[in-house]
Amino acid sequence: MSVLASAPLDVLDAYRTCEFATLGKDGTPAAWPTAVKRRPDGTLLLTTSLAFAQKAFNIRRDGRVALLFSDPTGSGLDPAPQIAVSGRAACPDEIMTGSQGAEDYWSMLFVRQPHSRGYVRAPMRPLMDWYYLRLLITVEPERVDVRPPLAELAVPTAQASAAGAALPGAARLGSFPTAVLAARDAAGAPVLARTRTVAGPAGYRIVIPSHCAVVPGPASLLVHRHDALLNRMYNALVRGELRWSAGELVLVPSQVVEPMGSGSARDAVTVLRRARRSTDRYLERRALPRPKVRWDLFRDLARPHRG
Repeated sequence: MSVLASAPLDVLDAYRTCEFATLGKDGTPAAWPTAVKRRPDGTLLLTTSLAFAQKAFNIRRDGRVALLFSDPTGSGLDPAPQIAVSGRAACPDEIMTGSQGAEDYWSMLFVRQPHSRGYVRAPMRPLMDWYYLRLLITVEPERVDVRPPLAELAVPTAQASAAGAALPGAARLGSFPTAVLAARDAAGAPVLARTRTVAGPAGYRIVIPSHCAVVPGPASLLVHRHDALLNRMYNALVRGELRWSAGELVLVPSQVVEPMGSGSARDAVTVLRRARRSTDRYLERRALPRPKVRWDLFRDLARPHRG
């Protein structure tokens, strides 16, 4: 029996996204929002495009991963319990050009993200073919924790200091009421917790929930949002070092990453160009020709849901 059986599966299935953390080459856990499909065998299916293949590289080096279902936007379950999953992932170096093996995943995405159906239409194909060249990620859950909604947690709020406003990422984190901490446990595995942060002179003070055992070391903070139809997306990651300071855990930031830009039209064009270049590099390093997307398969999955 899958360990997922201990979780409220209807709640897990209702979440539109989850935070998914892998371990970077330098050991830094980094989380990104992603869509997940639960399979009948108790595994979880995720995908990543060749343009954003870092998750795949991380998994092939160290398969330990963590997932946190904590943003219930669009699920109809607000507030909703949070569900934390830890386990091991596999990501074969097999480029999927169609929906084979992930039909339920793509059907789910076309229903929950209606605007994505337009990507498979002829006018958009030259711009969006990179989006459909995917790698499949399968997660075998090893532990599941059901946590109360953040509003019910004993996580106090505090005012940021004037000095904290100059920290890298302060403007991004300051525009969100909460952030997701990606840190490591004593064994080095990734751990996720949604919490509040306070910018101070030394870094971001992290209020660690009692259910989350983390240790000092490389860490990051993720903020992200989307609307009920998985549109108007934005995400940013603040990487740094988690340290003890005056009896508190503080993340000392070193880098801010905004893979999708700020959401402006200019940034959208930049992201498209960067995605195509990244896809080309992935293929060139493997001496592979650019595969042809099976538009017919995607079109067939999207068509029943149009209108």
